[in-house]
Parts: sequence; structure tokens; C-alpha cells
Amino acid sequence: MVKILQKDGRALRLVSKNIPIKDIKSAKVKKIIQDMKDALDGELDGVAIAAPQIGVNLRLFIISERAFKLSGKSDTEDEDMVFINPEIIKKSKETDFMEEGCLSARWYYGLVKRSKRATVEAFNENGQKFRMGRSGLLAQIFQHEIDHLDAVLFTDKAKDLVEIPPQEVPRI
Repeated sequence: MVKILQKDGRALRLVSKNIPIKDIKSAKVKKIIQDMKDALDGELDGVAIAAPQIGVNLRLFIISERAFKLSGKSDTEDEDMVFINPEIIKKSKETDFMEEGCLSARWYYGLVKRSKRATVEAFNENGQKFRMGRSGLLAQIFQHEIDHLDAVLFTDKAKDLVEIPPQEVPRI
């Protein structure tokens, strides 16, 4: 299984490239998606992962089924959801400081100012374009994961950053 890079990983500080539309259904991209899903499934507290977190600088992230359940949207998504070449096309002006952590900055948590609502346009793993607008946790995840694709870690933006040992972190 692939390892999730930690905050000093080089790929985390490189801006990711778009995946050519013709390559979305390729074996290479399918393998990356599967590696990402496997890595995410191995983290009990993970809700999403971006390709740079496994050392691949492509514009791709996955939101886990857990995130949809936590947000109360489990009726709409009953599996992990893939976002290829995602773009935030709309964000609310209304913001709030939201608590965040990251699988690539293990056991650090802080408050990040995020828009309360966001709409993303992306392609799914079948090459179909879609648009999804959400509020709360899912809007926060959109912004956090697209930051990864732009070589930004939440620790770059966070205030009141603290390290909490794993045994003290609540499990989802």
C-alpha cells in the first residue's frame, strides 16, 4: 500500500497538473484512484485525500463515504466520490473559522477561515463532468483538498495550531 506523505514531502509543495480528459479512464489514473482509496480506507479518521498526498501531482481528490455520512448527506452518496480537475466555481462570502486536521500533517489541528458554502465543478472517474454545491463540512473539504492541489497545507493558514497525540484524538 502507498504511504501518505507528511508535511515535509516534496510533492505536497508542487502545484498539481490537470489530467488530460482522454486519460481519465486510463489504467494509470485508475491505479492512482485505487491507491488513494486504499490509503484513505487505512485511516480511521480520514474523510478525504488529494493525489499529492500519495506523491502524485495530478489534480485529483477523493471524498470518502464517511464524509457524506458525517455531513448528513449519506442519502446522496453511498461510496467514495472522485473529483478530477476540480475547480471551485463559487464560494460564499460568509466565512467561519473551522477546525481542521490533515492526513499529511498528522496529529496537528487548527482553525482555518473557510467559506461556509462552495460549489465545485469536476470530472468523475468515468470522464463525466459534474457540479456539486455543499455547505459545512463538505464545503470545507472542497477548499482543503483544492488547497492541496495548489501546494498549500492547512498548517500554512491555520491559527491556534496544536499537536494532539493520536491516543487523544476522537475516532469517527
